[in-house]
Amino acid sequence: MIVSGASSGIGRELALELARQRARLIITARREDRLRALADDIRSIGGEVWPVVGDITEPAHRQRLVDEAVARFDGLDALVNNAGISAIGMFVDASAERLRQIMEVNFFSAVEMTRLALPLLRDGNRPIIVNVSSVLGHRAIPKKTEYCASKFALHGFSDALRAELVKDKIDVLLVSPGSTSTEIFDRAIEKTDKLNWERWPKMSPQKVARKAVRAIQKGKQEVIMSAMGKFIVCLDRGVPRLANRWIAKFGG
Repeated sequence: MIVSGASSGIGRELALELARQRARLIITARREDRLRALADDIRSIGGEVWPVVGDITEPAHRQRLVDEAVARFDGLDALVNNAGISAIGMFVDASAERLRQIMEVNFFSAVEMTRLALPLLRDGNRPIIVNVSSVLGHRAIPKKTEYCASKFALHGFSDALRAELVKDKIDVLLVSPGSTSTEIFDRAIEKTDKLNWERWPKMSPQKVARKAVRAIQKGKQEVIMSAMGKFIVCLDRGVPRLANRWIAKFGG
């Protein structure tokens, strides 16, 4: 199993939870110290893990991950696309580069990692692709325009790919957490405004990881993690005008 964005937050807790379930892991992220510390933690609970440090947006690094899976596992059963970045600020004040950087990490890297992994997954044991998205991939909010766009794209990609892979018996799970206590806001690549969303109650990454692993085990296709997330999605689908007013007032 390959897990990207594993050095902190949801990715780190996913790797730990999967290790507790006896998954053999290749973990990747850019921060070498964090990644090697996670590998030590996984080994301390009896897990098997191989850290591969690098930037998931680089084609050569993605190929290294696939090559490592072949070398260590002689194949691949699961791919977890978790790497992600964010920015906070009004779209009108942002550069084109901000959008491109977020799409590159949050969407294109997941798509291209999937493309490379598919030949191995076709021969895997109960193969699955897990795309870690967000409730903001169902209902967007102000001041996170590019992030929302990247998660909507990942949502659409997951739905289409799931249908395409039915014949190959490869599952695709879309994981949509709500607001979570991670570093994503603190490490935003740009922060030019305040976001009310940050003050809302947050789930722990440990809880997100446990729910995600249960969803994998149960063969679910999608899981929205929080009650607030489910409320927002239902409101948007059922009464979109009210949702728009509510989000405009409280979401940004």
